[in-house]
Amino acid sequence: MPQQIQAAVVGTGFMGSVHTRAVTAAGGRVRLLVGSTPDRARALARSVPGAEPAGFEEVLASDVDVVHICTPNHLHHDMARRVLEAGKHVVCEKPLAVSAEEAAGLAALAARTGLVATVPFVYRFYASVRLARSMIAAGGRAPWLLHGSYLQDWLAAPDTDNWRVDTARGGGSRAFGDIGIHWCDLMEFVTGQRVTALQASLGRAHAVRGGRPVTTEDGGVISFRTDAGALGSLVISQASAGRKNRLWFSFDGPDASYVFDQERPETLWVGGQDADRTLTRDPARAGTRPDGLPAGHPQGYHECFADFVADTYAAVRGQAPDGLPTFDAGLRAARLTEAVLTSAADNAAWTEIPV
Repeated sequence: MPQQIQAAVVGTGFMGSVHTRAVTAAGGRVRLLVGSTPDRARALARSVPGAEPAGFEEVLASDVDVVHICTPNHLHHDMARRVLEAGKHVVCEKPLAVSAEEAAGLAALAARTGLVATVPFVYRFYASVRLARSMIAAGGRAPWLLHGSYLQDWLAAPDTDNWRVDTARGGGSRAFGDIGIHWCDLMEFVTGQRVTALQASLGRAHAVRGGRPVTTEDGGVISFRTDAGALGSLVISQASAGRKNRLWFSFDGPDASYVFDQERPETLWVGGQDADRTLTRDPARAGTRPDGLPAGHPQGYHECFADFVADTYAAVRGQAPDGLPTFDAGLRAARLTEAVLTSAADNAAWTEIPV
């Protein structure tokens, strides 16, 4: 039996609690918890059997195998760098860094060290997403129209505020940098196509939050082209009333179209010229990621996160899981974000992106 992975989780907010749960579900053990204050670390540690509160320096000096970074965005780069330099594997929340230059440095450092370094693009782990990917890869004419949206409402109210609104902590992009990169990662993962150019218009629902002017976007509209000649469009929003976490895509081709809705993830709609069909998740179906969740038992966000962590830990043990999002995926997201901000600042001018 392989040795149990020992983990530290840095950050005690919502994402910190998601990571601690996923570590346990993936068969690992959370040994150390770091919070913004000792009290926050102790509070989360009480709900995680065997975990102890610690400081970040203690984590670096410890013998844990993997460090999960779940802090505000502006802390990601330096923490991930120090974890890798300490010889430990790392899982870093997205965005990997608040600039493409910093993200490139982290990706290069991970490559030099040979350590496992991953970013939680966990929507890749839905069975319906993997099925669409396998069906597109199986043959036929590639999708030529790639469109969709990612809509939320948690910042719809004008009096709602969050650290992500602050560019000093969240970075220059909020809606795209937080959720738009998830959609783009899925599009490139599922279709195998890469965005080569885009134009972006960004806007905000409220000019002021928490008594200060808002400089990051509440949403936007992005058009793009791919290396396979496809056209695409994406609508993103964190201020669309009633939309809780609706990540939706339609990848349309001459032979078949594929539609996925994250709020109804058990099904994949496949359209054909003569008939369409709705495929329900079944782990026995070819093209899906093997898992222990039987058909008819709905897969959800927590299961996808646990599968992502399980594959990360499999990589730590020397395996090579298919579709594991590494720091290269985090760098790709940073470059897309940089292009979005550049285009928006230049009146939605088309902006090229290295493939």
